[in-house]
This record gives sequence, structure tokens and C-alpha cells, in this order.
Amino acid sequence: MKSLDVIVAILLVIGGLNWGLVGLFKFDLVATIFGGQTAVLSRIVYTIVGICALYQIVLWKKIQNRWKA
Repeated sequence: MKSLDVIVAILLVIGGLNWGLVGLFKFDLVATIFGGQTAVLSRIVYTIVGICALYQIVLWKKIQNRWKA
């Protein structure tokens, strides 16, 4: 499960950096790489990042306990 936690954290950082680029420069890196905001691959990436955020929210305490040991 620790490897899943790491993958989720990496994807959340990527999502956060993408939002930072959108906020500062109006540049959506995910959309640029995968063919626009409405492209299927972009939507998949956005959905995966959203699922990762939900995972972190719901399992926050369990994740903390896993990493304490």
C-alpha cells in the first residue's frame, strides 16, 4: 500500500503544478500534452488526479499510520 500512497502523492503534485500553471500563466500542461481539455486522454488524467485526491481525503489517517512505523 505504501507504493500506492507514493503514486497518489506524485499524481497530486503533478495536478497541483498543472493548476499552478493554469492560475499563473493560463497554460494547461495536461491539455497541451494530451490534445486539449476535452480530449479523452486529458479527461482520463484529470479523473485520475481527482480520484487520487479523494483517496487522500478518505484515507488520510490510515496513510499517516502506515508511514509512522
